[in-house]
Amino acid sequence: MKAFHSNWTAPYLINSSTYEMKDYEILMTILSALKWREKNGSIKMVTDKTGKEYYKKIGIEAIWDLGIECKLDGIYDLVNKEIFWAAGKVYALSMEDGPIAMIDTDFIVWKPLEELIKESSLAVIHREGIDPLVYPDKEYFNLKEGYSFDDAWNWKVEPCNTAFAYFNDKKFIKEYTKAAIVFMENAKVDDNRITNMVFAEQRIISMVAEKMNLKIYEMETIERLLSGKQKRYTHLWGYKSTLNTNEILRRQFCQKLIARIIKEFPEYKSMLMKIEPISTKYNI
Repeated sequence: MKAFHSNWTAPYLINSSTYEMKDYEILMTILSALKWREKNGSIKMVTDKTGKEYYKKIGIEAIWDLGIECKLDGIYDLVNKEIFWAAGKVYALSMEDGPIAMIDTDFIVWKPLEELIKESSLAVIHREGIDPLVYPDKEYFNLKEGYSFDDAWNWKVEPCNTAFAYFNDKKFIKEYTKAAIVFMENAKVDDNRITNMVFAEQRIISMVAEKMNLKIYEMETIERLLSGKQKRYTHLWGYKSTLNTNEILRRQFCQKLIARIIKEFPEYKSMLMKIEPISTKYNI
């Protein structure tokens, strides 16, 4: 199976003159790509010029066997970069035909997936409940004149978490990404960095799928993912705040990632030793 990571650096550069990644972000990206290649297929990175130059600078281009595609510079002025901080992955998906897996760089798939999802037109890591603070009703949104929501959308259908999503329907990719992009480009956003972004990325996908009578395969339940009982996936998302505030746990976590990369992919040890944010801080 083919897959892609994505990284649109423009939101980061709102408050910084230079782009850089945290140590654990670099290590998770490396392990995510290498594990996918080992267990499931090929993978590429879709980013912008800044992202490509950064990956080249720290020397990790080789982790993506399909290379790095510089395709996201053209969206710089299309949407509000601060509110739609994850818009890059939607635009990246819009340039694909499928079948393709869309994987966040902080998401690792530890085991083969082909038999699990190969017959699915759309598979997502899990569904989400409609928490009104995260997924408000349509009246919440402030929209530009001339834009209106599709009357065929069902606002009661559960959203999809897209930290991992598999797309095997060209028409659906086109319809979903078009709907999400048109919304992002027509939203008069407030200062809420969650509601508008997750609506575009994770709620529209469900509503378009239902409209098209496309069955969504839920790969796991959120309860099992949070319980730690399953061993197929790791998603760092909620743990980032802990790593950002607890240096001891952060060092321990990064050392574990380094050890695992070296143990399972020893040919990449020399690469780790040359990554300045890693080699200057950790004993490799």
